[in-house]
Amino acid sequence: MQAQHHPGKPLTGRKVLAITVSAFSVIIAVNVYMAYQAVSTFPGLEVDNSYVASQTFDAERAAQAALGWHLSHAYRDGRLVIDIRDAAGAPASVASLNVLVGRKTEAREDSHPAFSFDGQVWSAPVTLAPGAWLMHLEATAADGTAFRQRLDMMVRG
Repeated sequence: MQAQHHPGKPLTGRKVLAITVSAFSVIIAVNVYMAYQAVSTFPGLEVDNSYVASQTFDAERAAQAALGWHLSHAYRDGRLVIDIRDAAGAPASVASLNVLVGRKTEAREDSHPAFSFDGQVWSAPVTLAPGAWLMHLEATAADGTAFRQRLDMMVRG
């Protein structure tokens, strides 16, 4: 049996080098792009300075616990509902409420919905796509005590 000869240029060391360099260039370019996207979309910080935050943590935690507040939350029909109750089970006396709603892994979809109180619960219109969400809730009691809590939430599609 006779081997068939394919006309064309032979595979040389220069061609193999060019193929290898091209392949690795694509891999490196994709890795650099993905690393940039990861760093640019995730703030990565819970507090600006962890040492300063730690100095008042115990006192703030004790004051917050003394309020006796309990929270529950739900998302339905395009509304985010937060129920804040005091130790007796009545609606808590909240002087101000600020809530950051966002994804766990990126800051792009972060928002601060405008919550209103109807005498029982706080609610705000907000559109949330399916998936994992979190809320950083900051409330101030009528006596000025700060209350902070992180709430995780799963929105079903």
